[in-house]
Amino acid sequence: MSQVSSPVSELLEREGISFEWVEIPLDPERKPIRTLEELVEARSMSPAQIVRSLVFRTGSGGFVLLAASANARADWGKLRKHTGERRLTMAEPEQVLEATGYPIGAVPPIALPETVRHLVDESIFAHERLFIGAGVLGWSILVRSADLKRLLETAEQGTFTKAA
Repeated sequence: MSQVSSPVSELLEREGISFEWVEIPLDPERKPIRTLEELVEARSMSPAQIVRSLVFRTGSGGFVLLAASANARADWGKLRKHTGERRLTMAEPEQVLEATGYPIGAVPPIALPETVRHLVDESIFAHERLFIGAGVLGWSILVRSADLKRLLETAEQGTFTKAA
């Protein structure tokens, strides 16, 4: 095992949650999520088991993170209605880093600053095991769905996506 560590792995260890580091080879020509999808499929698992952390900037100047399945698309109407925001835009890479402390491609659905509003699409819990952002580029973390659900119990949960 490598010497990788992050606030995500530290949180999991503190909570006594077992997890597996999964290395994602970085290719400057491709997005890390695409490479992770290929790795997941090579393990005979579904890309739906990848939890994406999507960061939005609100019209009022705050940030909202949506934890959603990689095979779903954000439902902008539902997000606006639930957040009470008339304007939502995808955060720019530098805004994501500033708001979460993590770069795009490594943003986890846990171990986030309290200033980020946290939404979870309930459909992510449909699978036994899930891949989440590790907080470190080039890595993902594989956890049990039940453990992730326990860590996300205080997040706002609902249906915020539609099938891709």
